[in-house]
Amino acid sequence: PAIIQALGAKPIFAGRNRIDYLVEVASEQEVLDLKPDMGSLAAFSQGVMVTAKAARPGYDFVSRFFGPGVGIDEDPVTGSAHCCLGPYWQPKLNKSEFNAWQASARGGAVKVRLEGDRVFLGGQAVMVFQGELL
Repeated sequence: PAIIQALGAKPIFAGRNRIDYLVEVASEQEVLDLKPDMGSLAAFSQGVMVTAKAARPGYDFVSRFFGPGVGIDEDPVTGSAHCCLGPYWQPKLNKSEFNAWQASARGGAVKVRLEGDRVFLGGQAVMVFQGELL
């Protein structure tokens, strides 16, 4: 499919939910090495999560999130993606708590915990803007 060609990936799984596409590749290195064609990806109105089992110590899986069709070539750390990635990895890794690494240029760690049909996320954040809605 066109989305796989735009990613330049060799998926071992490709699917989508109501909002985004999810692609699993065979290795963390494949996730790190991706150089997607952002112009081609922009034709898709959804975002694309690419993930693999982590090779780095202390982490369970790695990911990257691309969304040029929604104005974000690559999101540094994507909480909403991890709400999908946690349930995806749960049966594969047979656990419900994960340490995840989003391998963008900035990078970021996300703790993911599943309880029933809920996903809880944790990590560190830096406030860069504050406002008030009236």
